Amino acid sequence: MPLTVLRKLSTILPRSTANPLGSTVTPVTVDKIAGLNTLGISMARIDFGIDGLNPPHTHPRGTEILLVLEGTLGFVTSNQLNNTLFAKVLYLGDVFIFPIGMIHFQLSIGKTNAVTITAPSSQNPGVITIANALFNPKPPISPEVLAKGFQVDEKFVEKLQKKFWYYN
Repeated sequence: MPLTVLRKLSTILPRSTANPLGSTVTPVTVDKIAGLNTLGISMARIDFGIDGLNPPHTHPRGTEILLVLEGTLGFVTSNQLNNTLFAKVLYLGDVFIFPIGMIHFQLSIGKTNAVTITAPSSQNPGVITIANALFNPKPPISPEVLAKGFQVDEKFVEKLQKKFWYYN
């Protein structure tokens, strides 16, 4: 795809990034477009402010392909077999694939906003944001369990559980 087309796509419908994460995810799944039912695809636009973060998360029902339309992103992920760290900087036009179930995140690292388009291989890929799932479920997970699991003090876990957790 020519870079001029990518630049034009990135200017369509910018979303506000004025939130605690500095990013906004705009998904298009079967919930929004019934015609995606049984097609095995969906999309999302992710807008990043400067230093914006799409926090650590996973998609339990789909592999994700990500295309950078604007800006510069860094991401980190690790594989599930031996926790090998993968870190890369992505620029305009770069593509990366996150396999189904792999925990990953993206961070805007340039001096401008960033925009990506993702295309999961599922009409409803789901998303589990790790911090929210651990520190803000209803009902809450026992602080004792989380403290032991993370090898931290229970008071620290309780502090995390009292935070306002933003859902992107």
